[in-house]
Amino acid sequence: MREKNRNYGSRNGNTQDNTNENGSENLSPFRSFAKTKQPSMIEQHMNGISMTILIVGILIATGGAVLMDSLGVRDGIIFAVFVPIMALSFYLFFAIQIARQWEKAVVLRMGKMLGLRGPGLFWIVPILDTITTWIDQRVMVTPFSAEKTLTRDTVPVNVDAVLFWLVWDAEKAALEVENYRAAIAWASQTALREVIGQMTLADILIGRAKMDADLQKIIDERTTPWGITVQSVEIRDVVIPADLEDAMSRQAQAERERQARVILGESEMQIASSFEAASKAYINNPTALHLRAMNMLFEGLKEKGALVIVPSSAVDTMNLGGISGITAMAQQNIDKIN
Repeated sequence: MREKNRNYGSRNGNTQDNTNENGSENLSPFRSFAKTKQPSMIEQHMNGISMTILIVGILIATGGAVLMDSLGVRDGIIFAVFVPIMALSFYLFFAIQIARQWEKAVVLRMGKMLGLRGPGLFWIVPILDTITTWIDQRVMVTPFSAEKTLTRDTVPVNVDAVLFWLVWDAEKAALEVENYRAAIAWASQTALREVIGQMTLADILIGRAKMDADLQKIIDERTTPWGITVQSVEIRDVVIPADLEDAMSRQAQAERERQARVILGESEMQIASSFEAASKAYINNPTALHLRAMNMLFEGLKEKGALVIVPSSAVDTMNLGGISGITAMAQQNIDKIN
């Protein structure tokens, strides 16, 4: 029971190591190498043709030996028939190899480079020939990250990125570097830290396209001698400290408030300029001024329940009393006619 609990605790510890402080999965480029799993038959490149030949050969050798023994054949003859069939079956089992469409097999003969084989069916000489590496030439995806890396303005940031790459020269990838997958992961992470250190936080936040291009150029220069080319690099996320994020939010809010006040002041200036131009138009035309004032009064009285207070000086100036009397007399005449 204690052993089970210990194993359970170790598994939990490994699980926690693969997560960061925010509870999300750690995007370290090396976590895939730390995970161990039982390889399948396809990953071990055990093809069906060689397996079938081996099984058929074993059945023929065993069945023939049993049949000859039942017929009273001498053991020497049985052994002379059984051993060659088994040897041929195992020879064909190891000699027949199949590379999938996207693979290249690196074949060494007596330790020296013999060449690349595949895709499809090919033969090797067991014992003399060995397949050291199967190179996958499809586009590969490698996530990587740079945690708590200081920018040029000394701001710690966490940056997550994804690298898209492929092997264009399988021979160089097998001979020039020990483990090209781990090498490109290391090169990607160091290049990301280098680029972050040369840029300010503002440049990182608004210039992701330039950052992607710089990363692709740096990583491609490092991996080209290994027969690997980088197709693209994409920044997934940029995480900044929470305190700095709050400060930037307040700064943005203050900037918006400042812009709003500036726009309001400019609007007041435009309105004042319009009033000044209107006053110049009305200064020598009192009739137009009176019509404008009456229009304003009419607009105010249109609202139901509206109360308009007009100064007495305005009544005298605009002659509103005479106008009201004329309006009342006109209304009485209309009523009499009706």
